[in-house]
Amino acid sequence: MPANQTRRVPKRIAQTILHSLKGGVVPRIGLPYITVGRKAEIEALLHDFSVVADGGASFHFIVGKYGSGKSFLLQTMRNYIMDKGFVVVDGDLSPERRLQGTKGQGLATYRELVQNMATKTRPEGGALPLILDRWINSVQSKVAASGQVDPADTAAFGQAVDQQIYAVIASLNELVHGFDFARLLKMYYHAYLDDDEETKAKVIKWFRGEYDRKTDAKNELGVNIIISDSDWYEYLKLFAVFFRQAGYAGLVIMIDELVNIFKIPNSISRQYNYEKILTMYNDTLQGKAKYLGILMGGTPQAIEDKRRGVYSYEALRSRLTQGKFADISDARDMYAPVIKLAPLTADEMLVLTEKLAAMHAGLYGYQQTITDEQLAYFIKIEYSRIGSSTNITPREVIRDFIELLDILWQNPSTKIDDLLNSDRFSYAQKDQQTDQQGDSGDYTEFTLD
Repeated sequence: MPANQTRRVPKRIAQTILHSLKGGVVPRIGLPYITVGRKAEIEALLHDFSVVADGGASFHFIVGKYGSGKSFLLQTMRNYIMDKGFVVVDGDLSPERRLQGTKGQGLATYRELVQNMATKTRPEGGALPLILDRWINSVQSKVAASGQVDPADTAAFGQAVDQQIYAVIASLNELVHGFDFARLLKMYYHAYLDDDEETKAKVIKWFRGEYDRKTDAKNELGVNIIISDSDWYEYLKLFAVFFRQAGYAGLVIMIDELVNIFKIPNSISRQYNYEKILTMYNDTLQGKAKYLGILMGGTPQAIEDKRRGVYSYEALRSRLTQGKFADISDARDMYAPVIKLAPLTADEMLVLTEKLAAMHAGLYGYQQTITDEQLAYFIKIEYSRIGSSTNITPREVIRDFIELLDILWQNPSTKIDDLLNSDRFSYAQKDQQTDQQGDSGDYTEFTLD
């Protein structure tokens, strides 16, 4: 085992990581075991989120082509941010989920985000009921610890807790939609005290945006408003302030696959979606949002294309395009609103393959035989291909390497040197017209048959 691989990875996590990476998707657990590179990006984003925790707001686009590690960085940040005490909601856009739409696509995105609501103690998502219960419990504990009221005096203790709860709720009233939001929080609090699980479930249903008609919400909860396609973002801003009051650092929204806005055929629909992005961007930079961070991921074409991408909306293009100094050298501004991911270096990919090789051996219980020289030779082959300096992506190299490990494990008589030196370890240069699902530039695919 290489000297730098010291942490033993649980088999459940190792299997999830290896299967996910081989399938071309980012695992939601175990990322610290395989994170390499991206130090500058992570440090810059963590600095921004420290400002968010102090009452500020932040907005960044993470830009990289398919397989470049864009989604990996978002998921890595998700783990870091939850460790810092933030609540995180994340989701991918799709034809059915947009930021704005005429058929509920914006509300569908909100529902996806709230369904994936996660905290450090509930990283798998679905954390909203846990957050609300934890908030009530923490208020009760603080009142008990204050010593001002004897917990045995039920009436006095309950009154003191009520005052603390209502103080938090009252602070939300001045915000847009804050009155109804606060009213639902109060309703949940009383249902909690009364062990009324049915009412608690109805309030959670409302917060998740699952009421389609106002009459249903009126009949079940007595409120005349529901979360809709046009105002769902306002409720996320309310959640951000409430979460801070409830003891968390704030809220971070992560939205990936902006390419699905780029693909909208109707130009007016695209513009409405970009207008929603502009609203979110302006809110964070102008101080209209507090305790809120937003990260959006997209391909270069989805951002920079002036006909259909984010830059087709002039108000966004003028705000997001880089200044003149960025073109003078290779130095990058990690505090810019658009963070462009540079390719991982060969040395960084070598470190990653070392980690994966040790993880594979631990998962399947064999003595690792692949040498440092063979690992280096594998990386050398991948990075020496035509066009690799601009076209190679971590996804392609990782997929090849895990497939190599799987073949060697399942076929003990096969020699790694024979595979690495085989003519079948080749690549195919795709035609530009059929490349990478609409991403710009040439696309090189590496396969290990």
